Amino acid sequence: MQLAADQLDAHLAGTLRPLYAVHGDETLLVNEAVDAIRARARQQGFDERESHTVERGFDWSHLLAGSREISLFGGRRLIELRIPGGKPGRDGGEALAALPQHLSADVMAVVVLPRLDTATQKSAWFTALAQHGVAVRVDSIELAQLPRWIAARLQRHGFTLPPGEAGRALTDFLVARVEGNLLAAHQEIEKLALLCPPGPLDPDTVEQAVLNVARYSVFKLGEAVLGGDVTRLRRMLEGLQAEGVAPVLVHWTLADDIRAWLRIRQGLDAGQALPALLRANRIWGVKEKLLERALPRLRTPDLERLLQLAAQCDLAVKGLRPDSLPRAPWDALQVLALSMLDALWPSPPAARQGRRLVLRPEF
Repeated sequence: MQLAADQLDAHLAGTLRPLYAVHGDETLLVNEAVDAIRARARQQGFDERESHTVERGFDWSHLLAGSREISLFGGRRLIELRIPGGKPGRDGGEALAALPQHLSADVMAVVVLPRLDTATQKSAWFTALAQHGVAVRVDSIELAQLPRWIAARLQRHGFTLPPGEAGRALTDFLVARVEGNLLAAHQEIEKLALLCPPGPLDPDTVEQAVLNVARYSVFKLGEAVLGGDVTRLRRMLEGLQAEGVAPVLVHWTLADDIRAWLRIRQGLDAGQALPALLRANRIWGVKEKLLERALPRLRTPDLERLLQLAAQCDLAVKGLRPDSLPRAPWDALQVLALSMLDALWPSPPAARQGRRLVLRPEF
């Protein structure tokens, strides 16, 4: 059986299965799913817990032997097995495939894994875990889902948002402060629960209490560009610079996006199918949906011009003097990113967030 994380609570209200595999990259949500399984197991009498982490030299035979053993104290045991790398190897794969048949009636197992690619989910060992137990998929919270997630977490503590525009502004403030760092978002909400009484939240109190703990990924820059969100794009660039991310990595990400867009544009002009082009260029998820909407505005001459601009930006991030961009690496990167956005959004549509910026490079 395979479940999404939001289906787990309903499942646990019924009959508990002897084996669970929880996989995902969002540490907070994975830990909460494991905590929920653990709490339900404790209610069913599994009051002894044994924890293992798979490292080099891990003894898989010991795991299988332990899954058959009866507790010395006559209780029921919960075995938690964490595989940080998500790759158990040949011996581990064979042991995991055999684990469901080795579990005694008084032993329950929870296998914790990172996010798994499609090939791993089709492996014999994961298929065995899903067929004989429950595989719980924990998806990351994307930016579009974050306001709803924050509102739900606030509601758990009895908080309510101000009505109308004030509530939307407060939510936007919280999203901007915690984007990309869900664990910190949880901690900030817990802190608010300690500082504020239940009821309507005061924006001034929230602004003073919540730290700026956002963490940005260079691989999310393309989403901000494709979405036409100037405010988020600038915030991400400033955040990456403050975190000490190497400018060359940011440049590589932006330039790689331009090259992928150009390949897709040329492929479509040659009559190739869009789904095949997206797969070939490794574009999926949120980015895929945004790119599909942006494709009508992507023109080959504009993309070729952006590639030339990316070549100039490459000089700046390597400490050389470009002909048409600021010499400072992060200033050059901002010009490149905003030029990419302007190629997609030549005039700001009603749905576009923030305001359109025009940079005048200083040499």
